[in-house]
Amino acid sequence: MSQVTSSTTQSASAAQAGRRLPNNDAAVCVGVAGGGYGETEWEARESQRQRELHEARARAAQMEKTMKWWSDCTANWREKWSKVRNERNKAREESKQLNIKLDVAMKEAHSLKREKNDLELQITQLKKEMENVHSLMMKHAGQFHRADTNEDAEANGRDANCSPDISSDGLKNVNSEDGLVTKLPNDVKDLDIEEFALKGAMPKHLSELDEAAAAEEKRLIQQLSKDDFDEDYLLQKISMLQLRLDEAQKTLQAERDEKHELHKSIEKLALELQDVRGRQEELRSAKQEAVRELLTLQEQHRAEMRIVNNSLQEEIAARENLERRLSELRTELEHLQAENASEWGKRERLESEKLALERDNKKLRAELRDYQERSDRKCRPMQANDVELRALQQELSERNKEISEVKMSHAKLKKLLAETNTELGHAVRRAEQYEAEKS
Repeated sequence: MSQVTSSTTQSASAAQAGRRLPNNDAAVCVGVAGGGYGETEWEARESQRQRELHEARARAAQMEKTMKWWSDCTANWREKWSKVRNERNKAREESKQLNIKLDVAMKEAHSLKREKNDLELQITQLKKEMENVHSLMMKHAGQFHRADTNEDAEANGRDANCSPDISSDGLKNVNSEDGLVTKLPNDVKDLDIEEFALKGAMPKHLSELDEAAAAEEKRLIQQLSKDDFDEDYLLQKISMLQLRLDEAQKTLQAERDEKHELHKSIEKLALELQDVRGRQEELRSAKQEAVRELLTLQEQHRAEMRIVNNSLQEEIAARENLERRLSELRTELEHLQAENASEWGKRERLESEKLALERDNKKLRAELRDYQERSDRKCRPMQANDVELRALQQELSERNKEISEVKMSHAKLKKLLAETNTELGHAVRRAEQYEAEKS
């Protein structure tokens, strides 16, 4: 009995030692598996970081391209707007200068119109005065001619002894006087004088000169009608009147030339005014065309800006959706990785427990064989050994039941691990597919 008890104590101590050893082996296995899992997790995180870095670089390059394109567009539009603004400013300056010239020309035209009206009034007044002078001169010329014929007849009757030279000289003088008298209205009716009078270019001092000449002629006619004929005095008066007439013609010619120059300058100013109006119309039409072109360019710019903004908003929305989807996939992947790690830990623990149970089973079988051999060697009908054997068999059956249960749980865990591995593979493939679509 003492031997049996010692053997049982030895077997129990051996079983306990066997149980301790598998636990150490399981710890070593778990450490190795944990090291492998840490390396795979680090590689996964490193690959994820590399992918995120690549995506960030791609996004930065795309944003740089869009910003460069946007800066080019803004530079082009600024250049176009500066050109249009410069052209508009030039057109405004030219229109201002032309308006100033037009105002000056209009003022000059108004002043010339006023001068023309004044000259027309002077012409009408001078015309009336010339008609009055002409009528008076015609009356005095008729009276003077009749008085001369009467005096010639009386002189011929009284002076019979007079020389024919004197009579011929007197006749010549009378004829010359008659010629002067008859010639004077013809000079008054001269076409140049009438044209000048009609054009209204006779100045004020000339009208005063004509009035003085008319008064002098009246005085001369009265003196000739009252006194005797004085040839030298008459010739002197005729020469003086001729000189005055020449001076009047010269002044009339000068005034006519001046009026002609004024008409030419007026025509020239009218042509310049028409030219300025035509340029103003051209500038107005060019300005309207520039404004229309500017409005069209503004509409095109606004349309392009709307298109660009819509495309940018769509791109931003797509990027946000992709980032949201990637974040969801990352969270799901991390959750699956955590579940996989927990399942791997459970599996390793179950495997370690299985190994420990198998070792215990082997030891128990060895002990059972040892006990059976001892019992065979010893006497079979020993009751104590039978009781111990039954107890050992019962313990062995219990251990076998535990081992079967552990095997069943191990099979279930294997199946669950396979399912989680397949799900993890599907999730990794989906993540890679989304990353490929994003890139």
